[in-house]
Amino acid sequence: MTGLIPFNRRGDLSTDRLFNMMDDFFNDTWLSRRSLLSDTFKVDVKENEGAYTIEADLPGVKKEEVNLELNEGRLTIAVIRSEEIEEEKKGYIHRERRQSSMQRSVYLADADNEGVEAKLNDGVLTVVIPQKPQIDYKKRIEIQ
Repeated sequence: MTGLIPFNRRGDLSTDRLFNMMDDFFNDTWLSRRSLLSDTFKVDVKENEGAYTIEADLPGVKKEEVNLELNEGRLTIAVIRSEEIEEEKKGYIHRERRQSSMQRSVYLADADNEGVEAKLNDGVLTVVIPQKPQIDYKKRIEIQ
């Protein structure tokens, strides 16, 4: 597709960034580049009295597309989306398939596996994880 571009300004050191972005738009490798900002979702972790509250922004995601797992203090939020669009126009069928997945993990050392609550409301996933009571294993030893 770069053959459609009469010349690429990358070689000229005095070029403007706008021209380089426009040239890159028509470059085939531009479509395959992945950005960390676009591939993941935002997660906030709050520590309240006796519990953690995790909020993840998941706009347009259904609860069936979300997989939550808490394993030895590590909360993993995974989203797997599959989309298939079919259109019939003038004797042909136009089909598009798209599949994407995103995953974030948060380590919470004293997370309790029991009593975890999760809900997805207006594109925000809220997970409340109780904390285990801290046991103090430290013991003072008297010297004789």
